[in-house]
Amino acid sequence: MMRFMAKKAITPGPRDERGVLAARIVAGARDEFAQHGWAGTTIRAVARAADVDPALVYHYFGSKEGLLDAATNPPQKWLEHVAKVWTTPVDQLGAALVTLMLASWADEEIGPTLRAILQTAAHEPSTREKLRRVVEGSLMGVAQLGSDDRDRLIRSGLVSSQLMGFALMRYVWKIEPIASMTDDEAIAAIAPNLQHYVDGDLTR
Repeated sequence: MMRFMAKKAITPGPRDERGVLAARIVAGARDEFAQHGWAGTTIRAVARAADVDPALVYHYFGSKEGLLDAATNPPQKWLEHVAKVWTTPVDQLGAALVTLMLASWADEEIGPTLRAILQTAAHEPSTREKLRRVVEGSLMGVAQLGSDDRDRLIRSGLVSSQLMGFALMRYVWKIEPIASMTDDEAIAAIAPNLQHYVDGDLTR
């Protein structure tokens, strides 16, 4: 007589364990999306990176889209750092912004999240929309620059474009010699440009 075994249900365990497992899955997903983008990332690869069963990834996040959404949420501490740096005295702001960018990409949580966002935004509409909201709301929206609101948005937008372009070259595409510049070299090269966007004459 044949016996049919029932499929074992996913039992995530106590609440604290569920939190640890979910965080581990998100961390693995960040790394996968950062390295391989949307098309090159699979649930199985994320499960292997997190050392869990693929069914558990679906249990927590429902789909690859849900996993991407969780993996590309900017850490709260980064948003707080960005808001704080915009309070730097205006004449020191250019250097402070570059310094924050370098520190953010070196952070073990913030760096992979930013890389995952930039890697997937070009091909995945929901991440592109998230990136737009982050840039407009956090990188530009909190700035107190310029003579009026339009001037403020132009200046903060130019600052953001410089920082994001450098980040793509250095951290995502890894194009030399930008990728191997020291932090001091990067600050010396970029800060004057940012400072010009902050308080310089943009008509010249």
